[in-house]
Amino acid sequence: MARPKGQPKLGGRQKGTPNKLTADVKTMVLKALDNKGGVAYLERQAEDNPNAFMTLVGKILPTQISGDPDSPIISKVVHEIIDPTDSST
Repeated sequence: MARPKGQPKLGGRQKGTPNKLTADVKTMVLKALDNKGGVAYLERQAEDNPNAFMTLVGKILPTQISGDPDSPIISKVVHEIIDPTDSST
């Protein structure tokens, strides 16, 4: 029977808890990384396979940047058109 409207959801997994398969796969990957040399292995991959390594870095870095509201992050984007036939640049 469905719960009545307006009633809170009860039971189930807590928010943010990974499912068992995800946790098991993560454990296996970390164990394999440790067996291959950990940091030294990743450093070799950064040199030998920079595209794959940077993809990995992009996957693990946070996707949202937060800062101090009293000191906000300031960014500046500059677009410049360069004439490839101009030898002075």
